[in-house]
Amino acid sequence: MTSELKHSQVIALPNHPSLHAHEYRQVVIGLQGQTEFELSGRGSLVGPGQGCLVSESELHSFSGVGQNEILVINLPESALLGEMSMKDKVERLFERDAYFQLDSQAQTLVKALTSEMIANPHDAMLGSACADTLLCVMERHFREQIAPRRHGHRLNIDIIDLYIRQHISRKISVSQLAGSVFLAESQFHQLFKSQMGMTPHQYVLKKRFELAQELLSTSELNLAQISDSCGFASQSGFTSAFTRAFGVSPSRFRQQH
Repeated sequence: MTSELKHSQVIALPNHPSLHAHEYRQVVIGLQGQTEFELSGRGSLVGPGQGCLVSESELHSFSGVGQNEILVINLPESALLGEMSMKDKVERLFERDAYFQLDSQAQTLVKALTSEMIANPHDAMLGSACADTLLCVMERHFREQIAPRRHGHRLNIDIIDLYIRQHISRKISVSQLAGSVFLAESQFHQLFKSQMGMTPHQYVLKKRFELAQELLSTSELNLAQISDSCGFASQSGFTSAFTRAFGVSPSRFRQQH
C-alpha cells in the first residue's frame, strides 16, 4: 500500500480499487469510514473496529469507500527475528478467519494507541511499541473469545447485530457472520440455531424486514430506495418477500402506519 515499509502506519485508501500481493503478513484495522477488501475470493467491508488478516504472498484487492482511515501493521519475517514469543503470537493470530470484529474494550485500546501514533508520526519506536501491544491484545482477545465457546458459552449477539447493521444494504454470508465472532462457519451455524431458534439466514432476513418496517413508517424513501437500503436484490423481490412474511404489501403497510 506504500513504497516505504513501516512496522505500522495510519493511512487512507483511495476510492479506486487496487490489487497486489506482498511477501509479508499484514494486519488491517478500520478506524474511520469504510474500506473494502477481497481476500482469497471473499469480499467484505471493513469499518471501525473491524479488520482483516492478509497472509504473505496473498493476492488481495482493496479500496476506500469515501473518507476512510485504517491502521496497517506490517509483519515481515525480519521484524520477528529473535522475537520467538511475538512470532508465536502472530502464528496463532493468523490461524483464524481472515475477517474479524473487535469488542468495545479492544476498540478503545486501538483508538488510544493510534492517537499516539498519529500525534507522533516520526517516532518509529513508539509506532512499533503500539503495534506490538495491539498484536498481543488481539491474539489474547481471539483466544479468549474462542476457548469459552467450547464449554457452552453463548454467542455475543450484540456483535452479530452490529455487523448486520453495518452491512445490511449488502449480501451477508454465514461465513462473514461467523468471522465476526471468531468461529468456523459450521460451528457458528450450529451454535446460532441452538441459541436463537432460527438459522443465521432467517435472522438476517428478520433484521432486513425490521429495518424495512421502520423506513416504511418513518421515512419518505420510495420502495426502490427502501429495498436497496435493506439489502434486497430488487424491489419486486422485496415486495414479494415482505408480503409473504406479513400478509400485506409494503405499500399497504405504509398506509396503515
